[in-house]
Amino acid sequence: MNGVHLVIITACVLILAYRFYGAFIAAKVLTLNQYNVPPSIRLEDGHDYVPTNKWVVFGHHFAAIAGAGPLVGPVIAAQFGYLPGMMWILIGSVMAGAVHDMVILVASIRHNGKSLAEIAKTEISKLAGTSALWATLFLLIITEAGMAVVVANSLFNSPWGTFTVGATIPIAIFIGIYLKYLRPGRIQEATIIGVAMILIAVALGPYVRDSATLAPYFTYNVVQIEIAIAVYGFLASVLPVWLLLAPRDYLSTYMKIGTILALALGIIIVAPEIRMPATSPFLWGGGPVISGSVIPFVFITIACGAISGFHSLISTGTTPKMIMNERQILPIGYGAMLTEAFISMMALIAATSLHPSDYFAINSTQQAFASLGLQVQDLPMLSHMVGEDLMHRPGGAVSLAVGMADVFSKIPYMEQFMGFWYHFCIMFEALFILTLIDAGSRVGRYLLQELLGRVYKPFGNTEWWPGIIFCSAAVSICWGYLVLQGNIGEIWPLFGVSNQLLGTIALAIGTSYIFRIGRGRYAWVTMIPCIFLAIITCYADYLNIFTNYIPTGKWLLVAISAVMFVLVAVVMIEAIRSWVRYAKTVKQDYRTREEIEAETKAELQKQGKLDLVK
Repeated sequence: MNGVHLVIITACVLILAYRFYGAFIAAKVLTLNQYNVPPSIRLEDGHDYVPTNKWVVFGHHFAAIAGAGPLVGPVIAAQFGYLPGMMWILIGSVMAGAVHDMVILVASIRHNGKSLAEIAKTEISKLAGTSALWATLFLLIITEAGMAVVVANSLFNSPWGTFTVGATIPIAIFIGIYLKYLRPGRIQEATIIGVAMILIAVALGPYVRDSATLAPYFTYNVVQIEIAIAVYGFLASVLPVWLLLAPRDYLSTYMKIGTILALALGIIIVAPEIRMPATSPFLWGGGPVISGSVIPFVFITIACGAISGFHSLISTGTTPKMIMNERQILPIGYGAMLTEAFISMMALIAATSLHPSDYFAINSTQQAFASLGLQVQDLPMLSHMVGEDLMHRPGGAVSLAVGMADVFSKIPYMEQFMGFWYHFCIMFEALFILTLIDAGSRVGRYLLQELLGRVYKPFGNTEWWPGIIFCSAAVSICWGYLVLQGNIGEIWPLFGVSNQLLGTIALAIGTSYIFRIGRGRYAWVTMIPCIFLAIITCYADYLNIFTNYIPTGKWLLVAISAVMFVLVAVVMIEAIRSWVRYAKTVKQDYRTREEIEAETKAELQKQGKLDLVK
């Protein structure tokens, strides 16, 4: 199998899915109506509700949903071979992930941009809304832990990588100050400066690594890096959004899209051989990266690349408050998820182009790799070329960076830049992850303030500094402590389970919404993936508890897994009750989208408000 073949297959599947299945859901299931006046216009306040160009919204939405999941998940799941991951990415993104994102985005827009918990409260019950709110907070804490452990495993004892990634923080702060005070509104100018500074930081890495004076300041063990990331999460949650979070997100969007397009082009030019077999001997368990079998663990390991509950937080967050017309929901809600699936496939190709023994040597501990009886092939040469020891750095980030750098270095005239490309890819992955960590810490602080505000009102004020400091610290300490309690083999399955359980909740809420608007005959588009995801994820949760956590005495992880299961069970029971209730009481709406649009247009003309439609 050749990498070019997978690129072509992926592009064809995703384009056809967007053209036909996405269009079917938009027209038949959700009846997207260009004459519905969206909340961004009806409730425009210049702060939260702001009508925004659809391509700007697409960029924002994509940057927010595309964390480390589409990069790391497929790489970790490659231990099963390339075929299981490929099938789940393509089928899952088309039939579940993109549907999940688009349906819940529509539901939020038609509920005036309300959150997932508020939609659950309205569409299902107050109990379901409260359970969804707690599940969201738990997911954020677990997600932060999962992302942090990946960064830590890629940066420990790496002065070049630590310096480069660390430099992106003051660069982002400088760009924030530049845009607010020095050169307001000069976005293109700031972009060029910011990207140039990041590339310079990568290029300076070798001098830092080889300097007897500087290297010790950027050489840390895993625990030290994990603590530093938690401190960063706290600061990002407390500092003004324009100073760190916004410029980091802005710069990372360019790096994300540009690097993935460059990787796709590099794969086409180099045509790397897929050296990992279609299925590996670890298909049914016993692997050195993930101990479980392909079913159910491929479905939770590859989370964001196929379906991600985290996306529901974005689809019910800023995005529904920016969209100017419902017809824009298809490219933004459905299209952005398919774009993320494309990223996942590029990551899978890069990782599986490594020799299998090298892949396992990077992604497993020394003891686990020794038990396989394998001999490394190209890894000593690759380690020499990048200037670092690549052995036993589990988490997916290092093997992906090596695979990407190997592709880039095989482009004509690029071989001598292998070390630069590797550390550039590490920085690229870290930008993905740290963007999610800073945004997630901030959202987690908002959620905790909302919950505590029900007990003591001042906490509900997001501008009350004691509440900001306390809740930011509480969230960062919680996920930082969780990181210190486990390794990637324990934390990532917990993240995957929690993420997919929240996806199950969102699909259940989406199904209730479809029943309630009278399109119940199409409820299968969310009901089938909801039930499948519920069964497969609860099975994975059970295996996590009884085969991974209890035998090793990880009682905190046991408790978190059990709580997430209970919260999802409550929402599912309440949701199924609402399905039955709506099926009996709501009259089916058999109007076509064109008929609905004509009626809405006539009503707007009658009210003299047709000019509100953009």
